[in-house]
Amino acid sequence: MQPRPVQAGYAGDVSPQLAWQWVQEGVATLVDVRTDAEREWVGFVPDALAVAWKQWPGMAMNPAFDEGVRQAGAGGKKLVMLCRSGVRSIAAAKRATELGLEAYNILEGFEGDPDAQAQRGHRGGWKRHGLPWRQN
Repeated sequence: MQPRPVQAGYAGDVSPQLAWQWVQEGVATLVDVRTDAEREWVGFVPDALAVAWKQWPGMAMNPAFDEGVRQAGAGGKKLVMLCRSGVRSIAAAKRATELGLEAYNILEGFEGDPDAQAQRGHRGGWKRHGLPWRQN
């Protein structure tokens, strides 16, 4: 339940459980950087701030990302970034750090690591750890 050491360009990596603990303690804001479609189809974390890193069509950079994370980090809260697998959230955490914020990547993402058949949702991830989420 300790953050992994500082990575190049951002504060480091945290487990889903530590990220949730920080959110519950009020010291961090959970930022879901997945697309609107992913949150709609796969599920979402209630009360997470949705600030997509990229959006459809074409998975273009979200021009509102910088402003969204600046608002999320207002008041000095840590940002814990969640994506599907923990890849986009690294890039998002690095960008937030460039903006002067303390940002962490949540390991395993929302859906977890791929299993032997390259399927997600069976090994780790926010959902498999029993943390709060819903599906429409």
